[in-house]
Amino acid sequence: MIQQVTRGIKISVETSFEGSVFRSYRKLFAFAYRITIENQSNDSVQLKSRYWRIKDALNNTEIVKGDGVIGKKPVIKPGESHSYSSGCLLTSPFGAMSGYYKMVNFTTTRKFKVQIPSFKLSVPFALN
Repeated sequence: MIQQVTRGIKISVETSFEGSVFRSYRKLFAFAYRITIENQSNDSVQLKSRYWRIKDALNNTEIVKGDGVIGKKPVIKPGESHSYSSGCLLTSPFGAMSGYYKMVNFTTTRKFKVQIPSFKLSVPFALN
C-alpha cells in the first residue's frame, strides 16, 4: 500500500492486476485501484475534482480529469474517510499513475490540492 499526507488529508492506494482484454485487435492490461481518503485534519473538506496522469511502459501518457470521483463529490468530516475503487487499461504490462484532488476546506472556504502518491501498475507474472 502506498500512502501520502497533504494538509492533513491522507491518501492510501492499493492496486491489483485484473487480467488482459482485447479491444480493436489490441491486447490491453486491466488494473484496478482502491483509494482511501482519510481526513486527519480538524476541518470538514469536500473533494471537488480529480486529475490523473497515467503512463505506461511504452511511454504513452493519458490525462484524466473531471468533477468528483466515480460520480460523487464526497464531504469528509474530521476523523472520517471515503473509499472508492476504479481502474484503467494500459497498452503494456507496466505503468504508473499519479495526480491530485482539488478540495475545499469548509471552515476557511479555501481551495487546495491533495497530492495522490505515484504508484506502479504491474502484471505479477511479468516480474522477475
